[in-house]
Amino acid sequence: MTKDKNIYINRELSWLKFNERVLQEAADKDVPLIERLRFLGIFSNNLDEFFKVRYATVKRIYEAGKGGKSELGGIKAGDLLEEITQIVIAQQSYSLEILEEIDLELGRENIHVINETEIKGIHHDFIKNYFYQELSPALVVIMLNEDVALPELMDISAYLTVKMTNLEGKDQVALIEISSTMDRFVVLPSIDEANYIIMVDDILRYCLDDIFNIFKYDSISAHMIKITRDGELDFDSDLSKSFIDKLSESVKDRQSGQPVRFVYDMNINEDTLSFLLKHMSIDKKESIIPGGRYHNRRDYMNFPSLGRTDLLYDKIKPLPVKGLSLEESIFKTIAQKDYMVYTPYHTFSYIVKFLREAALDPQVKTIKITIYRLAQISHVASSLINAAKNGKKVTVSIELRARFDEAANINYAEQMQDEGIKMFFGVTGLKVHCKMCVIEREEQDKLVRYGFISTGNFNESTAKVYTDFTLMTANSKILKEINKVFDFFEVNYKINRYKHIITSPHYTRTKLFNLIDKEIECAQNGKPAYIKLKMNSISSYKMIDKLYEASRAGVKIQMIVRGLCCLVPGIKGMSENIEVISIIDKFLEHTRLYIFSNNDNPKIYISSADWMTRNIDNRVEVSCPIYDEDIKNELQHLYDICWNDNVKARIINEHQDNSYKRNDKPKVRAQFDTYKYYLNKLER
Repeated sequence: MTKDKNIYINRELSWLKFNERVLQEAADKDVPLIERLRFLGIFSNNLDEFFKVRYATVKRIYEAGKGGKSELGGIKAGDLLEEITQIVIAQQSYSLEILEEIDLELGRENIHVINETEIKGIHHDFIKNYFYQELSPALVVIMLNEDVALPELMDISAYLTVKMTNLEGKDQVALIEISSTMDRFVVLPSIDEANYIIMVDDILRYCLDDIFNIFKYDSISAHMIKITRDGELDFDSDLSKSFIDKLSESVKDRQSGQPVRFVYDMNINEDTLSFLLKHMSIDKKESIIPGGRYHNRRDYMNFPSLGRTDLLYDKIKPLPVKGLSLEESIFKTIAQKDYMVYTPYHTFSYIVKFLREAALDPQVKTIKITIYRLAQISHVASSLINAAKNGKKVTVSIELRARFDEAANINYAEQMQDEGIKMFFGVTGLKVHCKMCVIEREEQDKLVRYGFISTGNFNESTAKVYTDFTLMTANSKILKEINKVFDFFEVNYKINRYKHIITSPHYTRTKLFNLIDKEIECAQNGKPAYIKLKMNSISSYKMIDKLYEASRAGVKIQMIVRGLCCLVPGIKGMSENIEVISIIDKFLEHTRLYIFSNNDNPKIYISSADWMTRNIDNRVEVSCPIYDEDIKNELQHLYDICWNDNVKARIINEHQDNSYKRNDKPKVRAQFDTYKYYLNKLER
């Protein structure tokens, strides 16, 4: 195959198309109104992380004087930075149109989001009291002038740039920090059943005279700015410091990283804008984006519901797994057969129950678990500490470098270390991203293993909104190999061999290539040949090339990819047998599922790994085979439900136009139909 620039979609541009799908949910009038606001918040939060990580990476390539074409899918780094900026400006403009439309719809629902010019007389005393009691004591106000260096601005906060002018034309500029700890939305007393909400930004605007009453001015104005910094962590080489100390310092240093995006209210005074850019050393290489009146719109994820459940998605009640009871011993149950927990359709309590039982059971001798992202208040962590207090030998591999969760993980790591838990902080040069647990229980004078392997983090908070599979098993062949992975954490130079699980960084590409080659061989011999994949992202060119090879051989390939997809489907002579869809809906699709026909004897794996270079070469990942025939059938059925979605599925094609997959067939909405599937399963 002749390689040219059209065989891959640039990773960064594909990611922006993913975030456009999130924005589509905010624009969708069939989505409940307050949920639409929250999708706007998700869109904004995603964009923040994109600039901190991906845009910052491209900027580093550009500043190093490299063209970056090979790393960036055929696009020069400088050209890509410019294209990203133009796309983001357009998306931001569209998001503001959506916000204006939602504000009008909220008004029709008797919910009024007002600014400082629309405050009712009855609210005056409430707002002034709120300002003096809640805001003023903790307010950070920075006075700016030519002689004093501008302090480092935090990218988790937004700032009001205040300009005071007197009759002589002399200006005084100040910054008011809108801290991430402030409640962004303040609910005001209702009037005649009408609800009123004001943003804290506008309370500050309303109280400018109270803040600056020691200054003399004839006019005062306030416009919002926001800065995003490079989120990459840099470690020092001091050998006397522990890894935790180095990481803690690096997380703090992140707040002084190079600026990669500057967003400003387009109505700000030109002189004030120039003053800020000059003193922040931001020039044309940075992404300077004109915006609206409000920034940090990620806060819309926490827009108050006001008790209006009719403007929210119905909450689902997590279901029990048929045959697996929280009132009985999980060990005894899974000793008989494997069970699959699929959160949030099933309750996460099974995972906590497993660990609680292990902590209390006198026959349990050891517990080993990997941790990537913990909940703020983690029952998983408390169960492990409980187990250590009961004399169990507990081993935890915690990934302290889980991006933007480093501080929380460090906190729990220190707590667990204090309780005598044996801690591993990743592997040199590799992030530990696999999700697994194995316990050893003494039964009739021998050790028997029980455990679970998951596609998602052991986090009770995200388990309510992320879809993830967790296999609970006593399969000795699988758990023996899971135990070998823990041995690798201790002795990194010893590379184990595995017959059942697939592990990164040593075997994933080779094993997946072998599975794909088997499908190619079947297709060439006229036998059934198909591959069905579900993942968050695919960007590894080597994996994409292998799928192109399979497509040319006649293997039918279906892919459900939530996020970025660098593969170009449907191109004659290259990928005509590949179809790709993406589902964005109420829950965040997070499962990784691989299905290979294997001549109509399917091989099925759940995995922690996406098909990205980092997951295959630079992380410890585990893909676990499914041997239980009931679970294999269940997973194939669940995949088909997702594939047949014609409500929330978008088609991924060479045009990247995010068109919905619509047809005349009965409506299938994967997430809602999956819940119905499990309800029906309980009734059978």
